[in-house]
Amino acid sequence: MNPRGRYPPGMGNGRGYASANPNFYPRNPHQPQQQPQYVQRGTPQNQQGQQYEQQRQHYQQPLQQQQLQQQQQQQQQQQQWLRRNQMGTDSGVNNAGKLVQADASVDSSSQDWKAKLNIPPPDSRYRTEDVTATKGNEFEDYFLKRELLMGIYEKGFEKPSPIQEESIPVALTGCDILARAKNGTGKTAAFCIPALEKIDPDNNVIQVVILVPTRELALQTSQVCKELGKHLKIQVMATTGGTSLKDDIMRLYQPVHLLVGTPGRILDLAKKGVCILKDCSMLIMDEADKLLSPEFQPSIEHLISFLPGNRQILLFSATFPVTVKDFKDKYLPKPYIINLMDELTLKGITQYYAFVEERQKVHCLNTLFSKLQINQSIIFCNSVNRVELLARKITELGYSCFYIHAKMLQDHRNRVFHDFRNGACRNLVCTDLFTRGIDIQAVNVVINFDFPKNSETYLHRVGRSGRFGHLGLAVNLITYEDRFNLHRIEQELGTEIKPIPPQIDRAIYCQ
Repeated sequence: MNPRGRYPPGMGNGRGYASANPNFYPRNPHQPQQQPQYVQRGTPQNQQGQQYEQQRQHYQQPLQQQQLQQQQQQQQQQQQWLRRNQMGTDSGVNNAGKLVQADASVDSSSQDWKAKLNIPPPDSRYRTEDVTATKGNEFEDYFLKRELLMGIYEKGFEKPSPIQEESIPVALTGCDILARAKNGTGKTAAFCIPALEKIDPDNNVIQVVILVPTRELALQTSQVCKELGKHLKIQVMATTGGTSLKDDIMRLYQPVHLLVGTPGRILDLAKKGVCILKDCSMLIMDEADKLLSPEFQPSIEHLISFLPGNRQILLFSATFPVTVKDFKDKYLPKPYIINLMDELTLKGITQYYAFVEERQKVHCLNTLFSKLQINQSIIFCNSVNRVELLARKITELGYSCFYIHAKMLQDHRNRVFHDFRNGACRNLVCTDLFTRGIDIQAVNVVINFDFPKNSETYLHRVGRSGRFGHLGLAVNLITYEDRFNLHRIEQELGTEIKPIPPQIDRAIYCQ
């Protein structure tokens, strides 16, 4: 007989039916043991008892453990049943109170993450309606990732500007965008924020490409992306001409999610098969009017051929010449159009001209330096040679001065740009290289040492001051030969450039 065989239901083990089976052997060790009525064939009686006792002890322990587990499960079920009954008998007021407490705890936790952020002090300077005339939206209204919101607030952004209010929700839906907004109104964040939101950091492919026309703007834009996404696990890479191609190739063998660069270098890497763009779902073009000029447009169209057919294209600029229309018709059949510019001129920037002879320009510049309250100034010339000559003259006059132009070594350009941004020098002499998108908040004075030839160049030069709705001053040194250009630019921009007064009120550019 198998000693593990269970007795029939209702018999033995304290159930009151032990006498019903005279051959039943009790399993309780505390009861007096009786010899079983069966005898194992070929086994002595005393050995049979010892063997059975060993087997009984061997199996008794797991049976007791199993009984304890069953008792514990029954107790847990009873407790759960009691709790359910209590919940059913509780008043609705108590349940509502618990829900309110839970909601309050969620609200408090959502506020806690804001309290822990390292937010810079608010900017108290005066701002024009270019950036203050908003709908009253908050960044949290767009349901962005919390890590992205943390980067936005730590960057010092308080509320979306008008171009950000218009662009961010539309870009998140996947629509193509053609956006026109004034210089210095927050266009960079208007496309960086939705780009960072849509990137999947777990998918190690290039998902967003941002094209810009200059190397300095590429470095600036990539830095903005890194700062906004510093709490996200997103890898940002900047690539431009003039830098080591080998270093860029080695970097692309590591994960890159967002690529910022100039068209020529990115196209070169794509043709070499190193920059894989088949999974890139978003192409952003900043300063699109410049990128779609004859200088860049062939490279742009070749680059688009490497992208998937369902890509999203975003164009941002302050000006959109006729050349943009052909590109739009071909690649953006039904774009969402955003136009926040009734006129081209920037509000908050006061524009003057000083009528001088060519040989008087340096003397006039010296007078401006002595009379103006300059935080930082950018001085524009029309050629590389004149940039270097003027920088030498300004240094001889005893003023701190840097210069930058396209023929400098890239490392030197990067160092000058970085140092001027960080306030190491008050004045910067440059060519039109520096007119596109460069954002240095401390610049409050722009001087056109050489007057530009067309209205678009003038607009972008003047837009280096008065960033993000702050006040600025533009002074133009006009010679006899420039008088026609001055009149034409005034007409095209619908603005008035006034003659410079003997004294300039500091309140118009220093608030």
